[in-house]
Amino acid sequence: MDTFLLDNQLRQFIEEDLEHGDITTEAIFTDETALVQCIARESLIACGMETVAARVFCLLGGTLEFGQFAVDGSKMEKGAVLFTARGPVRTLLRGERVALNLSQRLCGIATLTARFVEQVQGLDVKIVDTRKTTPGLRMLEKYAVRCGGGHNHRFSLSDGVLVKDNHIAACGSITEAVRRLRSSIPHTLKIEVECDTMAQVEECLSAKVEIIMLDNMDTDTMTEAVRLIGGRAVIEASGGINLGTVRRIAETGVDIISIGALTHSAPAVDIGLDWV
Repeated sequence: MDTFLLDNQLRQFIEEDLEHGDITTEAIFTDETALVQCIARESLIACGMETVAARVFCLLGGTLEFGQFAVDGSKMEKGAVLFTARGPVRTLLRGERVALNLSQRLCGIATLTARFVEQVQGLDVKIVDTRKTTPGLRMLEKYAVRCGGGHNHRFSLSDGVLVKDNHIAACGSITEAVRRLRSSIPHTLKIEVECDTMAQVEECLSAKVEIIMLDNMDTDTMTEAVRLIGGRAVIEASGGINLGTVRRIAETGVDIISIGALTHSAPAVDIGLDWV
């Protein structure tokens, strides 16, 4: 993650929570210091302890000392210390909620991603995310996917070419959409097209599309599509994929499996900040 962009985001999150000041903390404390521990209250994949949570506290000011950072991507058991922090009580209390909210969210995404990656162990396939992220949190959430062992799809609409069903409906055909694209996009960009049927797969092959997405196909149809494509394009599977189906889909021979649930449905994990 780019720390310049990250710090700007974190400042906005802090401003949202702090607004005109923490009236409770400011009324009770002045220059006291304390030592706190961030604790995993369930088994999880660590994400953002040093890179996100600690930066929240640092942006609030004061002299802080940190220790025992859980490494991003590491598995932490229930009760494990994710990091320690010593510093001004005012800083620790002001930043606690923002730091925990982000940590719980990011660790939740990393933990769910790791479960999907584990399901396809031994197969030559990548688990990737989508653009179904929380507005304002995309950079963070896609980082969490990587911490869980997954890979990133497009970061934004300007990041790559993906012709979806509504593009095709509005344009009239895959062939025409690809023709228009090739006349205007840079030669450095590959074209990906979403397909719902075998007829569309055949049309993509005729148009020499570089990446073909098999959307919401059953595994029998997907297997047939992989055979037909025969290595002439990178193959992505997408649409309603869950932990119970991902292995069967991977076994069809696709190269990439994109899963929106990694970011839009990952439950937050339980993390606490305890006074020592």
